[in-house]
Amino acid sequence: MSDIEIRRAIESDLPAIVAMLADDPLGATRESPDDLTPYRAAFETLVADPQQHLVVAVRAGQTVGTLQLTVIPGLSRRGATRSIIEGVRIHRDERGGGLGTQLIEWAVAESRTLGCQMVQLTSDATRIDAHRFYERLGFEASHLGFKLPL
Repeated sequence: MSDIEIRRAIESDLPAIVAMLADDPLGATRESPDDLTPYRAAFETLVADPQQHLVVAVRAGQTVGTLQLTVIPGLSRRGATRSIIEGVRIHRDERGGGLGTQLIEWAVAESRTLGCQMVQLTSDATRIDAHRFYERLGFEASHLGFKLPL
């Protein structure tokens, strides 16, 4: 996979990122690739925050993967800094070829570089294949997550 470049996302990557976010049964119900206005506003917030790392994987000039890495300092665990991996998506033509593994391994290595003592992520309860993928990479399903829509 040496032909993959992982880099910070730029605004011109947004259409491809949003398309990947929308390209599954869950994303199809909550994403709107036809109107990028709210995504542009969110992107501006992300790039202004040094603790946010929105990255893309690019192959031959095409955006084929993405994830967001957030660094959170904290008091628990003796003042440990942790990172959270969110929004992991791989273009449908690239799935099953190891790109997801490469992106997660990048996020773990970057978390170490940024001084994090832990990496965590959440995955929708219905994404059984994703759960197996993360467990294969060494993640443990150690907590039960809760959400409250506002």
